[in-house]
Amino acid sequence: MTHRPQIGVVLPRDLPAPRVLEYARTAERLGFDELWVVEDLGFRGGLAQATAALGATTRIRVGIGILPAAVRSAVFAAMEIATLEQLFPGRTDVGIGHGMPGWMRQAGVWPQRPLTFLSDYVTTVRALLSGAEADGVRLDPSAVPAAVPPLLLGVRGPRSLAASGKVADGTVLAEPCTPEYAAAALAAIAPAAEHRLVAYNIGAVDDDPRAALAAARPGLEWIGEPDWAPHLAPLPFAAELAALRERCATREEFVAQLPDAWVGALALAGTPDRVRERIGELGAAGVTSSVFFPAGPDPLAALTALARVL
Repeated sequence: MTHRPQIGVVLPRDLPAPRVLEYARTAERLGFDELWVVEDLGFRGGLAQATAALGATTRIRVGIGILPAAVRSAVFAAMEIATLEQLFPGRTDVGIGHGMPGWMRQAGVWPQRPLTFLSDYVTTVRALLSGAEADGVRLDPSAVPAAVPPLLLGVRGPRSLAASGKVADGTVLAEPCTPEYAAAALAAIAPAAEHRLVAYNIGAVDDDPRAALAAARPGLEWIGEPDWAPHLAPLPFAAELAALRERCATREEFVAQLPDAWVGALALAGTPDRVRERIGELGAAGVTSSVFFPAGPDPLAALTALARVL
């Protein structure tokens, strides 16, 4: 049976600091189920943002998407996650991933065997959060949370997706996440038990569908670059999109030439009814949380428009 996904929003990584708590409170007031924070190199820390958002709200779930595993030892990550769970029980989802290889190499922390490292990392964090000993360390009983929060992997390659099915409670799929990509990813994950599937997408809602597509279009400028090949492979226009990317000299030229139909397939953009329909298609493909990246120059104004689908 298909269920309506939970609906969330991403807290933009470059939102001015004085607006961060206002954004979190507004997302909760408007009725969104989830708020996801990001940890991108050079911007803001994921754990600090999550703590602030949880403290500023009372109901909304806060997801961290994602913490690069190689940046923190598993022991100290477990301590931080345990603290969040104790202070705000049952409201945190923790996404963990490889991190962008270029960023991790820039920081000097890219592991020699990334997939093995990530799987071992999640297993160790889970053991520590459960009160068990791992890596010669055990959390003090006073620091062990009553329950282990969901640990999700933010990954995209087939081997990494398969690892997520074995060691994680769910998977975070970066944008664009079409129903075709969600279904293909879930097949690669092949979970043996219940498994959450969190899907990020550029989001724009407007009574004028052309205005919504125009708002979403700039957020797709990087689509077609090599890292995103798994997202595009299941699409019927994958080869045409790759050819368009190849012949365009700049991202700006590429995004300007994207047909409206492709923008509509690669983003959650359109009238409220159309976006609800697309979210339903994601749910039918196995997505349990559909998360918007708000499009447009004012993320707070975009929140109000996106909330029309709730």
